[in-house]
Amino acid sequence: MGRRLQVGETFMKRTTVLLADDHQMFLDGLSHFLAREFDVVALTRDGSTMLEMARQHHPDVLVLDISMPHLSGIEAVRALRSESIPAKILFLSMYADLGLVEEAFRIGASGYVLKSGNMDELVKAIQCISRGGTYVTPLLGDVVSTLLTAGPHSNSRTTLTSRQRDVLRLLTEGRTMKQIGEFLHISTRTTESHKYEIMRNLGLKTTAELIRYAVRNKLV
Repeated sequence: MGRRLQVGETFMKRTTVLLADDHQMFLDGLSHFLAREFDVVALTRDGSTMLEMARQHHPDVLVLDISMPHLSGIEAVRALRSESIPAKILFLSMYADLGLVEEAFRIGASGYVLKSGNMDELVKAIQCISRGGTYVTPLLGDVVSTLLTAGPHSNSRTTLTSRQRDVLRLLTEGRTMKQIGEFLHISTRTTESHKYEIMRNLGLKTTAELIRYAVRNKLV
C-alpha cells in the first residue's frame, strides 16, 4: 500500500522509462535497479518491439542499446523520430566509437552512456535528459573532444555515411549485393558502388578485409 500524502505535500510524477537491450539478464538487472527511481513501463529485446512499446506507453525516456535484432537502436530511433514520438533518447552502449556517438546525436539522442560505467551514472543521465538536458559519459571525453574538433572531410573510419553503414552491416550478415539492394530498396549497382566507396575510403582491397575491419573496429 502506498504512503498517504501529508497536508502540504505535492504529488510528483515519476519519470517513465522504456528499456531495450538484447541481453535478457542485463535487461532484468537494469530494470530492477532503475525501478527504485523511475517507473519502468516496459522491457524489450529487439528494435521492432521497442517501436510498438513506445507507441503504446509513450515513455518520457527510452534507454536502448545500439546492437539489437530486427532493427538496430539507430534504425529504431530514426523510425521513432519519423513518427514524431517525443521520448527522450539515451543510448546505453558498449561502443566508445566516434561515428556511433556522432550518429546518435545527429538522429536526435539526448544522451550516450557506456555499459562500462556504473548504475548511478545511468540514473544521473536519465534525470538529466528528462529535464531537457544533454548527457555524455565522461568516459567518452576523448571521443567527444575528437568529434568536436574533427574536420568535415576527415578520412577516418568514422566518416561513413548512414547508408554506407547500412550496407556494411548487411554485408557482415552474409547477404549478397542483390539481397542488400532489395532490403534497402536500392539497385544492385548502387549497393556495389557504396561498398567500393567504403573500401576506397578505408584503403581495403577485398570484401573479406572489409568485413574483418568492420568487426574489429565495431562499425556494425
